[in-house]
Amino acid sequence: MLPVNAQKALDGWKEAAMPVLLKMQGARDQSWPEARDSYVAALERLFPAPAGVTFSQADLDGIATMVVTPDNVIEGRTLFYIHGGGYVHGGIKAYRGLAGNYARQLRARVYVPDYRQAPEYPFPTPIEDTFTAWCALLATGVDAKSLAISGDSAGGAMLVTIMRKARDAQIPLPAAAVAISPWADLTHSGASARVRNGLDPLCSTEFLNQLAGIFLAGELPTHPDASPIFADVRDLPPTLIQIGENEVMLSGAIRLAAHLGENRVRSSLEVWSGMFHVWHLFAGLLPEADQALRNAVRFLDDALTPVT
Repeated sequence: MLPVNAQKALDGWKEAAMPVLLKMQGARDQSWPEARDSYVAALERLFPAPAGVTFSQADLDGIATMVVTPDNVIEGRTLFYIHGGGYVHGGIKAYRGLAGNYARQLRARVYVPDYRQAPEYPFPTPIEDTFTAWCALLATGVDAKSLAISGDSAGGAMLVTIMRKARDAQIPLPAAAVAISPWADLTHSGASARVRNGLDPLCSTEFLNQLAGIFLAGELPTHPDASPIFADVRDLPPTLIQIGENEVMLSGAIRLAAHLGENRVRSSLEVWSGMFHVWHLFAGLLPEADQALRNAVRFLDDALTPVT
């Protein structure tokens, strides 16, 4: 049983998703931008920014980006964070809480790109926008040795694709990565899509199949840029994967961790008993969220702190 405040936030999150669900079912009373804005505004209220951080905006080669700066920052330390939302209904303001907590604990400046989303901009536009922002951030002079990458859900999968694209383009890679509840397998062929379906209060397999169809717009779910379990992941940086045991995405996350390890990428996998999709948003409300975020920060801090 969740703490009372955490349960209220979870109930609020489910309610906030209703306009998106209705839009996916063909409702015409709202446009996609209106449904998306309603959802993002609700999450901004449910998961507010912590004290000790400030927010600004940056333009990364045409990609509007939220910049989160903690009061206590290690100069040059940077985190590139890719928000979730199934490539369809996420938004940067929904992540003021999570990005703010990340920034404060990691003592890093956090950049969250506002990539375009389906159905107006389906595959591969969200990935292309995010990679554009990544390249632009490096072009500002950010030192890759002091740069990490993280993301959740769609963003947790996309970070693998961004690192692959950087590797192939011979662009500097980050020091380390943390994938939170990654949507790593859009085929949903793993056992968890069946046996966990109905356990996670936020994501069902049916919902994810609908999202995948909207995002892919005819592309195959096995495309390596959409499902990193099918991608060439050699020579990527150390990666931590955190997944809730109740998630329908569990099998995909486990397969991603194994795929990285089999390709000589140092990978760590944390499966959190009883946890649901992206429980990290509940930092300050749920002890497991606080601990998972501390583990993520510790993993990145070890990679970003020079050995003396």
